Amino acid sequence: MNYHDRDIYGIYKNPQFAETLSTQGPGPYLMGAETLIGNSVVNHADETLGDIKEIMLEVGTGRVGYAVLSFSTYFGFGEKLFAVPWKMLTLNTEKKCFVMDISLERLKTAPGFDKGHWPNMTDVEWGKNLHDYYGSQWD
Repeated sequence: MNYHDRDIYGIYKNPQFAETLSTQGPGPYLMGAETLIGNSVVNHADETLGDIKEIMLEVGTGRVGYAVLSFSTYFGFGEKLFAVPWKMLTLNTEKKCFVMDISLERLKTAPGFDKGHWPNMTDVEWGKNLHDYYGSQWD
Protein backbone atom coordinates (compact mmCIF):
# COMPACT_ATOMS: atom_id res chain seq x y z
CA MET A 1 0.00 0.00 0.00
CA ASN A 2 1.27 3.48 -0.80
CA TYR A 3 0.04 7.05 -1.07
CA HIS A 4 -1.34 6.37 -4.54
CA ASP A 5 -3.65 3.62 -3.24
CA ARG A 6 -6.16 6.27 -2.08
CA ASP A 7 -9.45 7.06 -3.74
CA ILE A 8 -10.75 10.60 -4.29
CA TYR A 9 -12.09 10.67 -0.71
CA GLY A 10 -8.69 9.87 0.85
CA ILE A 11 -9.68 6.31 1.69
CA TYR A 12 -6.82 3.86 1.41
CA LYS A 13 -7.59 0.82 -0.71
CA ASN A 14 -5.84 -2.52 -0.49
CA PRO A 15 -7.56 -5.30 -2.44
CA GLN A 16 -5.58 -7.95 -0.53
CA PHE A 17 -7.41 -7.03 2.71
CA ALA A 18 -10.71 -5.72 1.31
CA GLU A 19 -12.76 -8.79 2.24
CA THR A 20 -11.44 -8.88 5.83
CA LEU A 21 -11.83 -5.16 6.43
CA SER A 22 -15.38 -4.96 5.10
CA THR A 23 -16.59 -7.14 7.98
CA GLN A 24 -15.22 -4.86 10.70
CA GLY A 25 -17.94 -2.20 10.70
CA PRO A 26 -19.25 0.63 8.56
CA GLY A 27 -16.94 2.73 6.50
CA PRO A 28 -13.33 2.38 5.58
CA TYR A 29 -10.79 0.80 7.87
CA LEU A 30 -8.10 3.39 7.20
CA MET A 31 -8.38 7.05 6.14
CA GLY A 32 -6.00 9.98 5.96
CA ALA A 33 -6.59 12.42 8.85
CA GLU A 34 -6.57 15.37 6.46
CA THR A 35 -9.54 13.79 4.68
CA LEU A 36 -11.62 14.08 7.88
CA ILE A 37 -10.84 17.73 8.63
CA GLY A 38 -13.87 19.82 7.69
CA ASN A 39 -16.34 16.92 7.79
CA SER A 40 -19.73 17.80 9.22
CA VAL A 41 -20.94 16.37 12.52
CA VAL A 42 -24.67 15.89 13.06
CA ASN A 43 -26.77 14.28 15.78
CA HIS A 44 -29.45 11.59 15.40
CA ALA A 45 -32.06 14.33 14.83
CA ASP A 46 -29.96 15.40 11.82
CA GLU A 47 -29.15 18.75 13.46
CA THR A 48 -25.77 20.15 12.47
CA LEU A 49 -23.42 20.23 15.46
CA GLY A 50 -20.43 21.66 13.64
CA ASP A 51 -17.47 20.45 11.64
CA ILE A 52 -14.18 18.83 12.50
CA LYS A 53 -11.53 21.51 12.85
CA GLU A 54 -8.68 19.37 14.18
CA ILE A 55 -7.88 15.78 15.12
CA MET A 56 -5.78 15.35 18.25
CA LEU A 57 -3.50 12.30 18.30
CA GLU A 58 -2.08 10.58 21.37
CA VAL A 59 1.44 10.40 20.02
CA GLY A 60 2.65 7.80 22.54
CA THR A 61 -0.09 5.30 21.69
CA GLY A 62 -0.92 6.26 18.12
CA ARG A 63 -4.62 6.57 18.97
CA VAL A 64 -6.92 9.44 18.11
CA GLY A 65 -7.82 11.14 21.37
CA TYR A 66 -10.17 13.95 20.43
CA ALA A 67 -11.84 15.69 17.56
CA VAL A 68 -12.08 19.44 17.88
CA LEU A 69 -15.48 20.58 16.64
CA SER A 70 -16.13 24.08 15.41
CA PHE A 71 -19.61 25.41 16.08
CA SER A 72 -20.64 28.74 14.53
CA THR A 73 -22.44 31.09 16.89
CA TYR A 74 -24.64 34.12 16.38
CA PHE A 75 -25.70 33.54 12.78
CA GLY A 76 -22.23 32.49 11.70
CA PHE A 77 -20.28 35.24 13.46
CA GLY A 78 -17.60 33.77 15.67
CA GLU A 79 -17.10 30.18 16.60
CA LYS A 80 -16.88 28.05 19.69
CA LEU A 81 -14.62 25.02 19.77
CA PHE A 82 -15.33 21.77 21.58
CA ALA A 83 -13.00 18.85 22.24
CA VAL A 84 -15.00 15.66 21.82
CA PRO A 85 -13.70 12.17 22.62
CA TRP A 86 -13.09 10.50 19.26
CA LYS A 87 -15.02 7.38 20.25
CA MET A 88 -18.19 9.51 20.54
CA LEU A 89 -18.22 9.96 16.75
CA THR A 90 -19.54 7.43 14.25
CA LEU A 91 -18.83 7.72 10.54
CA ASN A 92 -21.94 7.77 8.33
CA THR A 93 -20.65 6.67 4.95
CA GLU A 94 -23.91 7.38 3.12
CA LYS A 95 -24.12 11.02 4.22
CA LYS A 96 -20.34 11.46 4.34
CA CYS A 97 -20.42 12.94 7.83
CA PHE A 98 -19.99 11.94 11.45
CA VAL A 99 -22.88 11.32 13.84
CA MET A 100 -22.72 12.07 17.55
CA ASP A 101 -25.33 11.00 20.10
CA ILE A 102 -25.93 14.38 21.77
CA SER A 103 -28.60 17.06 21.55
CA LEU A 104 -27.73 20.47 20.16
CA GLU A 105 -28.68 22.06 23.48
CA ARG A 106 -26.37 19.74 25.43
CA LEU A 107 -23.48 20.50 23.09
CA LYS A 108 -24.06 24.25 23.48
CA THR A 109 -23.50 23.90 27.24
CA ALA A 110 -20.46 21.62 26.87
CA PRO A 111 -17.06 22.85 28.03
CA GLY A 112 -15.70 24.77 25.08
CA PHE A 113 -12.95 27.19 24.19
CA ASP A 114 -12.00 29.69 21.52
CA LYS A 115 -9.23 29.44 18.96
CA GLY A 116 -6.89 31.66 20.96
CA HIS A 117 -7.30 29.87 24.30
CA TRP A 118 -7.05 26.09 24.01
CA PRO A 119 -7.19 23.97 27.16
CA ASN A 120 -4.27 21.86 28.29
CA MET A 121 -5.43 18.59 26.75
CA THR A 122 -2.65 16.68 28.48
CA ASP A 123 -4.11 17.54 31.91
CA VAL A 124 -5.59 14.34 33.37
CA GLU A 125 -8.29 16.20 35.34
CA TRP A 126 -9.38 18.05 32.21
CA GLY A 127 -9.61 14.75 30.31
CA LYS A 128 -11.61 13.01 33.02
CA ASN A 129 -14.05 15.93 33.30
CA LEU A 130 -14.51 16.02 29.54
CA HIS A 131 -15.19 12.29 29.31
CA ASP A 132 -17.60 12.55 32.26
CA TYR A 133 -19.52 15.32 30.49
CA TYR A 134 -19.96 13.26 27.34
CA GLY A 135 -20.56 10.00 29.20
CA SER A 136 -17.62 8.22 27.65
CA GLN A 137 -15.11 5.91 29.29
CA TRP A 138 -11.81 7.52 30.28
CA ASP A 139 -8.92 5.26 29.21
